[in-house]
Amino acid sequence: MPDAVFLSTTRLSTFRGRQMLTGATGFFFERDSRLYLVTSRHVLHDATSGHFPDRIELVLHVDETNLTRSTVLSVPLYADGHAVWRQGTDSQGEVDVAVVELDRAALGGVIIRSFTPQHLQVPHEGVPPGEPLLVLGFPLGFFDTVHHLPVVRHAIVASWFGVRFQGEGYFLTDGRMHRGSSGSPVIMRRPGDATDMPWVLLGVHSSRMDVKTRDMAQDESLGLNCAWYADMLMTLTASTAPPNTAAMGPRQGDAGRKPQHLL
Repeated sequence: MPDAVFLSTTRLSTFRGRQMLTGATGFFFERDSRLYLVTSRHVLHDATSGHFPDRIELVLHVDETNLTRSTVLSVPLYADGHAVWRQGTDSQGEVDVAVVELDRAALGGVIIRSFTPQHLQVPHEGVPPGEPLLVLGFPLGFFDTVHHLPVVRHAIVASWFGVRFQGEGYFLTDGRMHRGSSGSPVIMRRPGDATDMPWVLLGVHSSRMDVKTRDMAQDESLGLNCAWYADMLMTLTASTAPPNTAAMGPRQGDAGRKPQHLL
């Protein structure tokens, strides 16, 4: 068996009908015996780019001793015209994190590991600047195609953890990230933890950050990324969380969309 954290993260594909739209990353979060898929909100719905999938597919393992065996779970994003995922907002507007509750009965005997509230890092406790982090995901759609496992990238905390960078609900990481990593868990190892999931969940990777004044010919990319604070998951998975009112989005232009983009 690999480290349990490899089974916490899944390859996610979005679809509009039968047409594949994008590839991204998701991971599992469990609270009060309810299981959720976590990813970036823009993976599920993004009006700016005209991205309006109506379902997602997840690749899941079915044999804990033979990781070459897997299955694909199709999860609808709408029921009776209403979105089934939850997305958050704060004082600055939308938060780029979303959760979809999964039906355990539909999962059968799949092998997954989940983060829980006990894995969350409380922002006000702080994390030292430069603290080493790991980001699990599927950058540019790359992964172990034999065992269906994600790859791990190194990063460090690049802003004051616990302080909302520029007033937004995220902190910065410094690391080489690529499209396809949206929705990846940002984690660090918990010292002295002897459990099979000795990790602390700090954030949800959203996107790379750049500056408009960068000279594309002379200046390299900053290599900085936005990671939304993972404590938002406590709000999104609360029994009192409000329903989502997002609309599916127009169908015009779907035929011109190229498949297999990465987020």
